[in-house]
Amino acid sequence: MSKLSSSLGRRRGLQGAAVGAVVLGLLLWWLLPLGERPPSGTITFSTGTTRGVYQEYGERLRTAFGKDMPHLTVKLLTSDGSQENVTRVATGKADFTIAAADAVDTYELEQRPGAARLRGVARLYDDYVQLIVARDSRINSVADLRGKRVAVGPPESGVRLIAERVLKAAGIDPHQDIEPMADGIGTGPGRLRQGSIDAFFWSGGLPTDGLKRLASTFAYRFVPIEPELVSKLHAEGGAMRYYRATNMPESAYSTVQNGSTVPTIAVSNVLMTREDVDPRLTEWVTRTVIKSRDGIGAHVHSAQLVDLRTAIYTDPLVLHEGARRYYRSVKP
Repeated sequence: MSKLSSSLGRRRGLQGAAVGAVVLGLLLWWLLPLGERPPSGTITFSTGTTRGVYQEYGERLRTAFGKDMPHLTVKLLTSDGSQENVTRVATGKADFTIAAADAVDTYELEQRPGAARLRGVARLYDDYVQLIVARDSRINSVADLRGKRVAVGPPESGVRLIAERVLKAAGIDPHQDIEPMADGIGTGPGRLRQGSIDAFFWSGGLPTDGLKRLASTFAYRFVPIEPELVSKLHAEGGAMRYYRATNMPESAYSTVQNGSTVPTIAVSNVLMTREDVDPRLTEWVTRTVIKSRDGIGAHVHSAQLVDLRTAIYTDPLVLHEGARRYYRSVKP
């Protein structure tokens, strides 16, 4: 081989390597914002009860975090639900969580420990209040629950918070006029099937896996929560303003609803953290939450409703600085 050919070969090899480096650089720029290395370390994420949407969403979100931030360890903590979740984040026992807006606002209005440090990351999806009874039950309204055995959720759950408020709006004292039970979605379906309770409240995304499973073994139906009760709640002000009168779509539990919608109450869920959590980490978390919507939504239907256009509305919480950076970076 001539010296000229050898020189040309080396030159082409160097040019090829340079092109490859440029392509790799562009790829890294696309995958890693500003060429940053993904955050590492350990965070704690408080989810919810087993068989609930918070828990399933949290598990799949942890998988998504693992793909985008492979050196970040995510510890999941089950919980009673929204009220316990808010407390954990506010007091530093968890770094991120999901909670219903009414529970968040209640915590702030009561000026409980760490309330001023709470920050929003993204508005996610709506919870729907679901009041379940056996199909042959004579309970046809919330008022009919008087004197009955009613599961109102664990003490620190969002279910307990909203169930007691709905009962009061219907003129029922939740401590005196019913026999209250602390069952949630984990034990409520089984207790209803066994006849140990007459009804149970659940507040969660649609559909909830625990209720889908119950439909395959037990005939049940939903009791309507009429708009008049929502109006009474709104009249009380405060955190009640986060309740919205709506209909549970007929497709939520098709084998149970038989093509009919069910009047009920919806309340939005917020992914939240604390003011002192690293902004760079929170920016990456926010990005993954938005990016993973379709992948998680294929398994958790509620996740399909996460939308970039509405995610920034985390009322009653102001946005965390890291989340704000992400939304600014994708603003058209």
